[in-house]
Amino acid sequence: MITTYIGLGSNLGDSQQILNDAVSQLEQLGQVRVSRFYRTPPMGPQDQPDYLNAAAELQTILEPLALLDELQRIENESGRVRLRHWGERTLDLDLLLYGTHSIDHPRLTVPHVGILERDFVLVPLLDLNPNLSINGQAVATLEVVRQSTLYRRKND
Repeated sequence: MITTYIGLGSNLGDSQQILNDAVSQLEQLGQVRVSRFYRTPPMGPQDQPDYLNAAAELQTILEPLALLDELQRIENESGRVRLRHWGERTLDLDLLLYGTHSIDHPRLTVPHVGILERDFVLVPLLDLNPNLSINGQAVATLEVVRQSTLYRRKND
């Protein structure tokens, strides 16, 4: 078994239901724990609805590319719509971390590109593991987390 972390996001349709359904699908792949759900502004174009974001910790036996294939299958089965780069979407599942492995493959980069700059990814990860480190950096001490309104709201 390996501990993996997956980012979940949706801003089209019934995002709460879409993410709940995705979590149910992840449970078919191994043991799952899920963070709180956070409503966040879009990272890309601002003329789209806010996102509902979360993170899942998945204990699995799947190899990285097999897990990626399963995540993409779940996205597709959910009726994934992706209209533009960093735009609105029904479901986005990102393999954020795969144990402590670094992966540089044409189909997959782990840790996920930009993970250390995105509070909407890091704060949900801290729900699951308050002592999480990525590339030797304690996530809770990162400036992007300490400055995040998500983190302040969570700790109020």
